[in-house]
Amino acid sequence: MHAGFLCLPCRSLADRGNLAHAKLTAIMNGWRRFRLLLLVGCCMAATSERSNPFATKVNQPNIIFITLDTTRADRMGFLGSTRDLTPNLDALAKHSVVFTRAYAQVPLTTPSHAAMLTGTYPRFSHILDLGTPLRSDLPYVPDLLHQAGYHTGAFVGSYILDPSGTAAGFGRGFDAYSANFHPRKPGEDRYKSVERRAEAVADRALAWISRHQQGPFFVWMHFYDAHDPYDPPSPFKEKFATAPYDGEIAYTDSVVGSFIEILQKHGLYQNTLIAIAADHGEAFGEHGEERHGMFLYDETIHVPLLMKLPGGKHPGLRVTCRVALADIAPSLLEAASVAVPKEMQGKSLLPLMAESKTAANQAKKADRAIYSETDYAHRSFGWGELKSWRTGKYLYVQAPKRELYDVDADPNALRNLNGSSKAVADTLDAQLVQFRRETASEEGERAKMDPARADKLRALGYLASDSDTSGDKPGPAIDPKDKIEIANQLHRALMSIEEEHYDEAIAQLQSVIRQEPDAAAGYLELGRALVYEKRYEEAVPVLRTAVQRTPKSGMAHYEFGLALIKIGQWEAAIPEMQAAVLCSPQSAQMHFYLGAANLHLKHVPEAAAEFDKALELDADDYMTNLKYGELLVLEGKADAAILKLSRAVTTEPKSAEAHIFLARAYDALGQSQNADQERKKAADLKNQPQPE
Repeated sequence: MHAGFLCLPCRSLADRGNLAHAKLTAIMNGWRRFRLLLLVGCCMAATSERSNPFATKVNQPNIIFITLDTTRADRMGFLGSTRDLTPNLDALAKHSVVFTRAYAQVPLTTPSHAAMLTGTYPRFSHILDLGTPLRSDLPYVPDLLHQAGYHTGAFVGSYILDPSGTAAGFGRGFDAYSANFHPRKPGEDRYKSVERRAEAVADRALAWISRHQQGPFFVWMHFYDAHDPYDPPSPFKEKFATAPYDGEIAYTDSVVGSFIEILQKHGLYQNTLIAIAADHGEAFGEHGEERHGMFLYDETIHVPLLMKLPGGKHPGLRVTCRVALADIAPSLLEAASVAVPKEMQGKSLLPLMAESKTAANQAKKADRAIYSETDYAHRSFGWGELKSWRTGKYLYVQAPKRELYDVDADPNALRNLNGSSKAVADTLDAQLVQFRRETASEEGERAKMDPARADKLRALGYLASDSDTSGDKPGPAIDPKDKIEIANQLHRALMSIEEEHYDEAIAQLQSVIRQEPDAAAGYLELGRALVYEKRYEEAVPVLRTAVQRTPKSGMAHYEFGLALIKIGQWEAAIPEMQAAVLCSPQSAQMHFYLGAANLHLKHVPEAAAEFDKALELDADDYMTNLKYGELLVLEGKADAAILKLSRAVTTEPKSAEAHIFLARAYDALGQSQNADQERKKAADLKNQPQPE
């Protein structure tokens, strides 16, 4: 919380102890409600809707968009679950329009959010993978609302949606974008590094809302909690000890409930549009998949979606025809009286709500077709891409071994009818191909992954690919259904590495390679795990194989080059680092490491050239400024060195090494007083106790 909001008596915190034996929901709502009220109580007067400065005209409503990461539709009470996980969402649903059959376009976080916020399909936006930038020419709801006079704020729960990392371009149009995640350090809490809990996200959003009293505003909150590893806070951790995923959903629901109560108490609820959607679901082995990204069945594609409209319109309405997450963007714009760009391919849901009041009209709309796709298996393993088409009573999956399910008779999609209903499958395949043709756009050059972003993705359990791993292998594509356990094992290995269980990860990755000798990702991750364990001699041949499998992967060349450096083969590392730069020319980190290798070998002009390129891409990079400054001092160019080293000190003021090199530069110029000051700063930093 922000200190500026602490104006209620702190002794009231003791009230939380009196709730120790109450029901679980009452406990969480009690202390969280107090905390959130504490946050905004001094800045939001509890006034009526008529007098509150937040209350806007119905045709220019405040808009709050909440996305629930990795949340299955079948966990929602308002969609039929009997698990009693979502009492607050269920209560909100009674005042909202509920879409009982909403479907994601991609079962991955960044691409799915791109569909929701641009209103375009993946083959138009070309955001199918993690780390692909959002192009500036795509229509984007935050930007369009900002241009229409809205205050705009984003508050996300994970690095996966950090514009400085794997969600480049997502900050467009936002006045504020709360992210600022960093790689997890040894022993560091993941909730203070690569993600944050829903409550922290809500705290930040409420603090921002309290400072924007002239509305209208658009707030996007992203709750990452239901994503693995499943680790709900107390008391949900204890109550759901055997079902931690459910505990994460129950916890998130409690935060939503407290947030809604704040809105109600401060006159922000009635004329605010509140849209809540999951980006995708989660699989627990129903079709062999663990987690998400690989398949397109309902466990990962069918998602909850509801909209509470301004003025309380259509309370409790249930729309039973299919809708797409891409339909959210034009719906929000229409509700805000903002023109929907012609490039948006989704369809506004507002007319559908009006038409769905009668069973007859629902029936007319029942055959709306929905398209989804994933190429995660293709990017990561070179297996086949998957595309799905939901229409009528059918789910059709275009795959190397295509699938057809009658979901009316077989809702769990267990009986593939492709062999017995070939004509139906052919018809649906043709419809899918036509839809792709109509919604595609020309693809530009795909952005390359750099090591820093790749490490953060791995920390979240995702493979970080910067190359089409399929290569030029002849023959039919491999169907991911036939190899799904390999993908599961690799995911488990990534999580083992994240938890620093390297021996366990190495065994899992060795198993992956035995089963799938062509899995370049398996070699790359195994090599990295061996490096973590300082088994450098073993890592080198493994990473050499990764390079051979994916010669266009900058990441593979980079990791191989680092392993060679670890065993002292600096000359051999240079061509690998050069190849990494050629594959990823926009990666400052790649240029830095090539420069550092050249510096070690005293190839000064080459090192300086790479450092210059690195700083063109990232002028504030600490390591580049530090090593470049060191080089310039050695070359007798102290004036130029001071510029680089001063920037290094500014970027990392607690770096004793930067202060030491800066002192040497001042010594070279005869500025003894400045040199002594820098040496003193370095000595003071060295004498400070180091964090455990």
